[in-house]
Amino acid sequence: MTPGRLEAFSDGVLAIIITIMVLELKVPHGAEWSALSPLWPVFVSYVLSFIYVGIYWNNHHHLLKAVDRIGGGVLWANLNLLFWLSLLPFASGYLGENHFAAAPTALYGTVLLLAGVAYTILVRALLAHHDHDSKLARAIGTDRKGWLSLALYAAGIGVSFVQPVVSNLVYVAVAIMWLVPDTRIERELVR
Repeated sequence: MTPGRLEAFSDGVLAIIITIMVLELKVPHGAEWSALSPLWPVFVSYVLSFIYVGIYWNNHHHLLKAVDRIGGGVLWANLNLLFWLSLLPFASGYLGENHFAAAPTALYGTVLLLAGVAYTILVRALLAHHDHDSKLARAIGTDRKGWLSLALYAAGIGVSFVQPVVSNLVYVAVAIMWLVPDTRIERELVR
């Protein structure tokens, strides 16, 4: 399978994930602006989750542009990532419907952490199919930002039972950290 075909399949799955998330936004009964007020937690969790799916889509795209070949292990690693991302609509809805309470915040963080771990596994599987001096290997380097993200997710999960607001702010901070696509790969591709 070519990297382009894997990317196209992943794009389709991510588009479905976003579609499922938006379907969780229920139309209010009432024509006044105040009818929208009860929806703010669900909308905020949707926006955060949409941003996360966008971040994964963007970085996945950049990652596959630095790849020359893929194997069976990469296919399974990619499916692992898509599995965890497919749980975002549920975790997002649970978080918003329950106004960012402790258990939903912990579950949301767990899904983010496991998606991050799955992305790391995908990167490692791709690196295993490339030489140590490949453009992919040079671009990935030590992946400090990736490891920091995993640590922050884990901290957010731990704090969620004591202070869910802080946990949610940690999840927002990680998203902000990744809003700019991974420039390491872009720099390497330009070389």
